[in-house]
Amino acid sequence: MKPGEHPEFFRFPAPEGRSRESTIRLDANGAFTHENNNVEHPGLALALHSWICRHPDDGRFILSNGYDWTYFTVDDAPFTVRSVRADGNCLVLLLSDASEEAWLPKETRTGADGALYTRVKRGLDGARGLPFEAKFSRHAQTGLAPYLADVDGHPVVSVGTSESVVGEG
Repeated sequence: MKPGEHPEFFRFPAPEGRSRESTIRLDANGAFTHENNNVEHPGLALALHSWICRHPDDGRFILSNGYDWTYFTVDDAPFTVRSVRADGNCLVLLLSDASEEAWLPKETRTGADGALYTRVKRGLDGARGLPFEAKFSRHAQTGLAPYLADVDGHPVVSVGTSESVVGEG
């Protein structure tokens, strides 16, 4: 059993002489920085993305690897959609934590900068503070082009035999 599976894990005090606050930041493009330096190692960046969750008491974003945890700052969305691919009658999103899940276009909105945002991690248990929001990268948003059409002024996604209006949820 990892310490993170203990019901009081998130209530344990920080180790002696340390704080639960950090200078780790996730910017609007989905890149991590620490003390204003980019996290450049791909393995560490992937690990950080996979540790994202919310504190169960205050709802703030934290990074938790199951052995320790810390608060961090999220400038925009905690996850990024890196790419999309068709699979049967749906589009599958590849997220910044290397997980994949089916896209529900109805749970998507357009942000002030024209970027698309969608809900992710919605089908899992609530232990990690789910669901979360993910921002489509420019690459992923451009990857939607073959599947999008304008129907009566509304964006519609067509994959296989399925059609969904974007943002109608």
